[in-house]
Amino acid sequence: MSTSSESNLSELLDPGLYIVATPIGNLGDMTFRAVDTLKQSAVIACEDTRVTGRLLAHFGISTRMVRYDDHASDATRTKLIEQARSEPVALVSDAGTPLISDPGFRMVREAREMGVAITTIPGACAAIAGLTLSGLPNDRFLFAGFLPVKDKARRDVLEGLQDVRATLVFYETGPRLVRSLEALADLWAERSVSVARELTKLHEECRTDEAANLAAHYTEHPPKGEIVLLVSPPDETATQHDEEALLREALVDLPPGKAAAKVAKVTGLDRNELYARAMEIKSA
Repeated sequence: MSTSSESNLSELLDPGLYIVATPIGNLGDMTFRAVDTLKQSAVIACEDTRVTGRLLAHFGISTRMVRYDDHASDATRTKLIEQARSEPVALVSDAGTPLISDPGFRMVREAREMGVAITTIPGACAAIAGLTLSGLPNDRFLFAGFLPVKDKARRDVLEGLQDVRATLVFYETGPRLVRSLEALADLWAERSVSVARELTKLHEECRTDEAANLAAHYTEHPPKGEIVLLVSPPDETATQHDEEALLREALVDLPPGKAAAKVAKVTGLDRNELYARAMEIKSA
């Protein structure tokens, strides 16, 4: 990475919107660049002024705060974007990286549409921290935010993600964790599941086990706070058998080309590879 003068903290900030990541627990994870950006900003848009106020006090930052959460008015958002045309405006969430299941999407989208400069100040993110601790495959992962509260809606979401060949990453809360683990146990009893909690704090914990065992543990030891819930990808061998079965079923009524296209649409697999396998099945 370059260490040119462009990265010097002493340089004055240009006008624009600055997306600033803050710690998810340990205040030592606040970056020098984040502190400098918040000090130089004309205003800080934050979810809760009490939460952000404690962070600012710790680092000796006196920048004015404006509440900006999911219930903020369009007028508030427009005013902040207009201010960012002439001054630096910072956007933070209560903890972690803004926009990752936190407010800010509309502001960034509209600021971009209005030609306002946008800069990201990266830092802590609970989803990534949980993934690194879990020991689950991390070459491909899908962040899916918070699971629905209602049982049927939760199950529908999980069923829709059933065939995704990647580690699934969710946010969850302590009071809802056991119900979500029970839903995972019903659908995917054999998959590895990780629960990462108290991330970066004194009692940081990451447990990896089958969902049913984790549900039993957290029933006896109810957790608090926000949690990262991770689920391993579907078993490759079982998935291959499923695809073989789908292809053979399609070949009963369809020629190899159309059968391959049908299965490719359902599974997302390469149509040419499926076609080659369909020809092998037909000629066997």
